[in-house]
Amino acid sequence: MAKLTIPAQELMYRGHAACPGCGPALAMRLLLKGLGPRTILSIPACCWTVIATPFPTTALGVAVLDNPIEATGASISGLRAAADALGLDDVTVVGFAGDGGTADIGLQALSGMLERRTNALFVMYDNEGYMNTGIQRSGATPRGAWTTTTPVEGGRHGKREAKKEIMGIVLAHHPAYAATVNPAFPEDFVRKAEKARDVRGPRFLHVFAPCPPGWKFSSEETIALGRLATESGLFPLYEVEDGVYRLTRKGGSLKPVDEYVRRQGRFRHWSPEEIRELGDEVRARWEALLRLERETAPARAAATPVLAPAPA
Repeated sequence: MAKLTIPAQELMYRGHAACPGCGPALAMRLLLKGLGPRTILSIPACCWTVIATPFPTTALGVAVLDNPIEATGASISGLRAAADALGLDDVTVVGFAGDGGTADIGLQALSGMLERRTNALFVMYDNEGYMNTGIQRSGATPRGAWTTTTPVEGGRHGKREAKKEIMGIVLAHHPAYAATVNPAFPEDFVRKAEKARDVRGPRFLHVFAPCPPGWKFSSEETIALGRLATESGLFPLYEVEDGVYRLTRKGGSLKPVDEYVRRQGRFRHWSPEEIRELGDEVRARWEALLRLERETAPARAAATPVLAPAPA
């Protein structure tokens, strides 16, 4: 298998306003390398609005529309209709929203875009909270995590509810293509972005996007933390095309979740028993994903190559 060459062209400029070690910034850089310059981005109120378009500057080399936090799905449906009316068939229309603007406030617009079969790509960068407005909990915040609205002092123990399963919600709409991506695995990320660019119909990418200030880890550890998330099974890499599941990184046994949890201040209050319970949940979800891959294997067409595991 030939090694993927990541495009050299940079469509995200230096000197932007992202925090050091920002996972969403790494995600945008890799996404645009896969999509190329014929891209129109719609970005709602989120961290990336601050990063990309503080007047009169821009951090991106593609067209950008700012929109309300709840409206990303609707805006890309409108952009797609306008591009089609102008004969711009080669333009990729993309919504790029955080977990709050996707899984919470923007969920109805995402659902509408998918149900209408809009020929566009919706990207959720998942930093597991409302980070731009002060680290408040979102539906995508993991159970037990500290945020400013789910404190751990005074006998409280962080967020009580489980992380919302956004991929399950999206797949219930039968998208043309959906995949998980992680900036810690750039070849897999760019390859899936290229595929999402070329597929027609509604597409969705779920991006693992570590946030150093929100998750309380040192900014130079973003990539290491991202690798741990995937290698422990907390954020598996897979794609679903026309209902067919394919894991794109597997092999060997899953790493324990302990190191991933212990490296983040938002989980500092967790007990060893809670970490063991998380490990059990992760292994159960991993086995369920493996079963889905096996069950859909007969219908599988050529898809993304599988990444070999890293050397021990």
